[in-house]
Amino acid sequence: MAGLGVKRRMCVLCSNHLDFADRSDPFSTRGIVGMKKLIIEARINEYQSREANPHVPWLPDEIARDAEACQAEGASIIHFHGRHADGSPDHDFLTYEKTIRAIRSQSNTMINPTLGYVTLDADAEERLSNVVALSKDPETRPEFAPMDMGSVNVDWYNPEEPGYRTKGLIYKNGTDTLEYFAQNIAAHQMKHYLVCWNVSFIRQTLAFMDMGLLTGPLPFLIVLTDGTMLAGHPGTEAGLDAHLAFIPPDRQLEWIVSNFNGNLFQLTEKVIREGGHIAIGLGDYPYTELGQPSNADLVRKVREQAETLGREVATVDEAKEMLGVG
Repeated sequence: MAGLGVKRRMCVLCSNHLDFADRSDPFSTRGIVGMKKLIIEARINEYQSREANPHVPWLPDEIARDAEACQAEGASIIHFHGRHADGSPDHDFLTYEKTIRAIRSQSNTMINPTLGYVTLDADAEERLSNVVALSKDPETRPEFAPMDMGSVNVDWYNPEEPGYRTKGLIYKNGTDTLEYFAQNIAAHQMKHYLVCWNVSFIRQTLAFMDMGLLTGPLPFLIVLTDGTMLAGHPGTEAGLDAHLAFIPPDRQLEWIVSNFNGNLFQLTEKVIREGGHIAIGLGDYPYTELGQPSNADLVRKVREQAETLGREVATVDEAKEMLGVG
């Protein structure tokens, strides 16, 4: 932990392996005594193509197999998006129902689906409709429903030109929408899964907690962004620290870190040492530096790094207790 003056060392990326620590450095393998266990979330597909990595799962059975494999390697949460056979987005309720049933036939990992219908013109009720319908049956009710705690520009930037490939794309989450989400997610026996793109999202989260709309413990995903996506803080120590400076330690926010469009392994040691949790997967980045790894490969590398550093990985039941999932 930073307060103990622990020396941090960035992992070394190789074509087929990761060296997580310099064994000559006594700090690099020192156990992390008394720290809460590490929660690993697998972000398995998002809307990624298979061009860079063919292991991105799209269909329900593929997603279920990945969920089982990721849980076996240490993941306790699975985040997925519905996809058609050609890889295009599939927002149909029946696809989500089939996918969750397939996952639960093979594993007991906690499920964090996308809302399934995020468009610029959909109202709050419509955006939440899939998870509300799923919640009516205990067999398909996801443990979590996501809430991105603010709005952000999500246009794609081309630094080589330089210029934007798109213009006018806004991920819009107004306060009225978020109040509706907060009330109705809880009313349908699901847990809020909070998503934070920048510091203003943290401030809105704390306001919602003060208003009684959100109650900890809660998962709190910090979305860093690299490459052509400028919406979040960069995937660097400074980018992450800018978030952490504004998260009060007494609010029961279990912070989790992802890096959309960037390699998260440059930060995993820092996150493990400082008490955070990790969300990683092919949905965020293809990890071609490692060849063509599967989602389970990435989860395993995180688990092995945590074990090397002396921090235990939470089982599904342990993660449920940490996050207040009944």
